[in-house]
Amino acid sequence: MRLAEALLQALRRAGAREIFGIPGDFALPLFDAIERSGELPLYTLSHEPAVGFAADAATRFHGGIGVAAITYGAGAFNLVNPIAGAYAERTPVVVLSGAPSRSERSSGLLVHHQARSLDSQLNVYREITCDQAVLDDPAGAAGEIARVLRTCRERSQPVYIEIPRDMVTADIGPVPVLPPSPVDVDAVEAAAVEILERLRAASSPVLMVDAEIRRYGIEEAVAGLAQRLGIPVVTTFMGRGLLAESANPPLGTYIGVAGQPEITELVESSDALLLLGVILSDTNFSISLRQIDLRQTIIAAERQVRLGFHVYPDVPLADLVIAMAAKARPLGISPDLPDPPPPPYDLPADDASVSPNDIATAINDMMRSHGSLPMASDMGDCLFTAMDIDQQALAAPGYYAGMGFGVPAGLGVQVATGERPLILVGDGAFAMTGWELGNCRRYGWDPIVIVFNNASWEMLRAFQPDAGYNDLDDWPFHELAGPLGGLGIRVRTRRELAEALELAVATRDRFVLIDVVMERGSMSDTLSRFVQGFGRRRAAAESG
Repeated sequence: MRLAEALLQALRRAGAREIFGIPGDFALPLFDAIERSGELPLYTLSHEPAVGFAADAATRFHGGIGVAAITYGAGAFNLVNPIAGAYAERTPVVVLSGAPSRSERSSGLLVHHQARSLDSQLNVYREITCDQAVLDDPAGAAGEIARVLRTCRERSQPVYIEIPRDMVTADIGPVPVLPPSPVDVDAVEAAAVEILERLRAASSPVLMVDAEIRRYGIEEAVAGLAQRLGIPVVTTFMGRGLLAESANPPLGTYIGVAGQPEITELVESSDALLLLGVILSDTNFSISLRQIDLRQTIIAAERQVRLGFHVYPDVPLADLVIAMAAKARPLGISPDLPDPPPPPYDLPADDASVSPNDIATAINDMMRSHGSLPMASDMGDCLFTAMDIDQQALAAPGYYAGMGFGVPAGLGVQVATGERPLILVGDGAFAMTGWELGNCRRYGWDPIVIVFNNASWEMLRAFQPDAGYNDLDDWPFHELAGPLGGLGIRVRTRRELAEALELAVATRDRFVLIDVVMERGSMSDTLSRFVQGFGRRRAAAESG
């Protein structure tokens, strides 16, 4: 079997459903093989960062693994930022990089696209992927592919595979399907028992869920565990939308002082806070009203369980949840909490200027009338605004917080789901990757894109109000939609926003870009609380 054929079959078996990529000379043999094989559909975009963001978001929605294919050097270094984000947020993406042939590597000449050395690219990717392989030996290539793909699935983080261009057609043996890495069943059982004992002994246990729940495909199992235990469930900022359809749905999203006060009090006063698949990041915990003592929490993430200073290594999250569910009994905990406030509805159709809160309300009205849409959001106030949208499946860079994610992520969401996505993006991030909408016509994609256009890097302005470097020019993004193959609408009032969304829903043969003009300084209530809380915590830390 040829190497490329074996690799593509192994990717499909491992859970890949598509490949996003941009060809280049060192990768042309690989791209030829991808196109000829038909194993996985190939979607080419316009710039490598978009390739990474699309592969990341698609994987968040359909599970399995994502694939980003690029060329050596100039292409691969462009992909570093989105793969760093996928590493931080635990998204399993396989990077396929074409590379110089074995004879080119030994010629003694510098190779174009080469940085410091021929291995500089590999060394960079060692920092942002959890496993790597250079397929320069036909005898060992099949085993290398199998090992790296298993690591990708088990760690739920990116991996890197480098393919010299003369190796694409090399004959190799079949890629084996490796068994899962050994798990100490006794350790899993002991961890499950100790966690349940801690929960039973507590007066106010709380379950918090985050990204790893969806990455490992155990949302249904976690929902069943939560129902059996009968304890309150909340999500993190990044876990928004998890367990929304379960019999024991989350009470809300924990965002410290930026969130619902009752949820903040519930989490921060818990004497047995169980963090399942939670990323211990500043995004999740830096604006707690009261500092959470993570030594007193129960943390099950990154294939280990930590109870205070007691650590169980090599405990996969799925195995732990299954073991706990087998032993779980109702704890009889029913906190006296008010029902969470309903999402805002019924936007006044008047001539008032539009605020971020109005956008959330208008979207809720649209989805109530026409059905829900899967969502992708960039970083910035668009993501904080999404917290006021009724619980929907959402892909967003909530922890890594890299700009430019939104539009290409939305395209990845449409590929993954086959459904029309809703994309929220600020004007600064749209200027980075919004041009990828020009690829919609080729593939029949028709997202609805809402641009928060305040001629500003508004979230940065929130932290540095007087800085002139946060000012942007007023770019008429709606005028660019037509030449790119879509429909552009500029709105300034709440009436125009509601009408634009109705028109967008009715327009199904192309993408629709709604360019929402807002005043500088206008921000969502959630972002405002987040900024104030972050400021108070920082001031307290500096003074204490």
